[in-house]
Amino acid sequence: MTGAARLPACVLIANRGEIASRITRTCQRLGVRTVAVYSDADRSAPHVSAADQAVRIGPAPASDSYLNIPALIDAASSTGADAVHPGYGFLSERADFAQSVADAGLTWIGPSSNVIDALGDKVSARRLAMASGVSVAEGVEEDEGDAALVSAIESMGLPVMIKAAAGGGGRGMRLLRTAEDAPDGVEAAVAGARREAQAAFGDGRLLVERAMSEGRHVEVQVMFDSDGNGIHLGERDCSVQRRRQKVIEESPSPAVDAALREELGQAALSVCRAAGYVGAGTVEFMLMPDGSFMFLEVNTRLQVEHPVTEMLTGLDLVELQLRVAAGDALPIAQDDVTLSGHAVETRIYAEDPSRGYVPSTGRLRWFEALDDRARHDVGPATGDVVTAHYDPMLAKTIVHAGSRSEALALAAEALDGWAIDGVTTNLAQLTNVLESDDFGSGSVDIGWLDRTELSEREAPCDALAVAAIADAERGAWRSSGELVRKYLLHGRTHEVCVSRKVDGWSVVVDGIEHGAPTIGRDWSAEVSAKGVVVANNGRRWVFLRERRRRTGAGRSRASGANVLRAPMPGTMIEVLVSVGDEVEAGQTLAVMEAMKIEHLLTAPNAGVVKAVHTSAGASVDEDAVLIELGADE
Repeated sequence: MTGAARLPACVLIANRGEIASRITRTCQRLGVRTVAVYSDADRSAPHVSAADQAVRIGPAPASDSYLNIPALIDAASSTGADAVHPGYGFLSERADFAQSVADAGLTWIGPSSNVIDALGDKVSARRLAMASGVSVAEGVEEDEGDAALVSAIESMGLPVMIKAAAGGGGRGMRLLRTAEDAPDGVEAAVAGARREAQAAFGDGRLLVERAMSEGRHVEVQVMFDSDGNGIHLGERDCSVQRRRQKVIEESPSPAVDAALREELGQAALSVCRAAGYVGAGTVEFMLMPDGSFMFLEVNTRLQVEHPVTEMLTGLDLVELQLRVAAGDALPIAQDDVTLSGHAVETRIYAEDPSRGYVPSTGRLRWFEALDDRARHDVGPATGDVVTAHYDPMLAKTIVHAGSRSEALALAAEALDGWAIDGVTTNLAQLTNVLESDDFGSGSVDIGWLDRTELSEREAPCDALAVAAIADAERGAWRSSGELVRKYLLHGRTHEVCVSRKVDGWSVVVDGIEHGAPTIGRDWSAEVSAKGVVVANNGRRWVFLRERRRRTGAGRSRASGANVLRAPMPGTMIEVLVSVGDEVEAGQTLAVMEAMKIEHLLTAPNAGVVKAVHTSAGASVDEDAVLIELGADE
């Protein structure tokens, strides 16, 4: 791409992790210097070393670092940066940050503060969409306090979605489909959404909309220049979600044809054009089974899932952001936009889906993407510590193929090539989704993942056999004639037994006798202290060796006992009971925050509160005893 305007000489990236590294890559390709910022927790993070300069902006909590506007402006001024890219999350949709950047004489890489005010706020965005002729869901826009919202919800009836007015990304949201989704009452759901919104965005305002759980989440990427020229770059389908946050995104949507794509694109452009938009933005819609759609919101920033659009169009969206912010006209018109093939992005989170998506923290003993057929946008590196201070997303793996079926198969294979040891991840869930019949047929909606019990994929028996044989051939086999190994693939344990025979090896995988592939033909294996990497015609599997898990006295006592423990490190938000209170099984006893999300901690069984060992505002370690229960005497 070429343009008349001069690109920024130096960009301060007001973010961390994979998006900071991704922005740096484009800047370096364009000859633009970069400044990274970091908190004490990120001092040695990859995004810091990737930049030309780096500035400490505060301690680990985001409120003291990545949300610290004066510190970020000072960092830009002290390093000679002439532009600021906010990435996504944190301050990316804060109008006051955009205005502070402009007031400091710096270029803000994004829409103006006025546009962020108009579109980043869900209430004003709804009104702008309606004025542009785009349908919106039934809702209550005026926030006159918790009691008024509770009354409005009762009048509307369920299902409803409570939303933070000032932000997105699933923060400050509560989906109430039935009364069971609000076990502590609608009042508690509203209060929790408001707390989370205030903590995430510095703005606790809420709105309520009619929930549409049978629809698909489809969003349109748009780009505008300062001359008012705008293009849309097709849609992304983000219907696979957990806790109202996206897990897998793909483009094009299996539910959208060419005519509907153009209709969605024009609706997205009309909403943004009415606001005077400049830069990259995403307009989100709920697509109903009958083909109708309703406006949800506008994200006035780069999206986490922007790589799938880049794969389909061949465009670098960060480069386009830099050029239109510098005053360049868009280098292409709508008729020049072509979408080629199919792209899929999977988000790899440090969390345990089997335990209600409890975040996982710890030191990464091994963190490496070994399948080079995919694009991997990565945050941490081997040796880094995953903390509870930030979002649990570790990386994104993006694939592109000629057809959807090819892309889904390649996506699952690419996930097998991830080596992650030290934290629990959602890799198994991702591969199970990709290989499920429902997802394969394109028949999912935004509630599908929450209500579906996924089948486990079949074990890769040939690859497991090769791993065990390679271990045996490299000295693990003993004269007893048999080697038994337990390997982990995405957290699932597989037991492999190999024994030497006159004509080769006998292999039993998970109790079933299996043929023994020959290493050195199509198969190869790399054995190390970390694990075994098995390869076959460009595909790789990473098998970790099962470790003995620590089961200290505290954990042993916790099993089946009347003890509420912290499932992860975090900060206590509320303690809802006192000594002597009678509680029921499943009743919420306390609320804690970790990785930017509130978690409800519930009673393991009925009883009476005998002791409370924590309080609001307290920092707690994983497995710390919070509340003890006893029998009702």
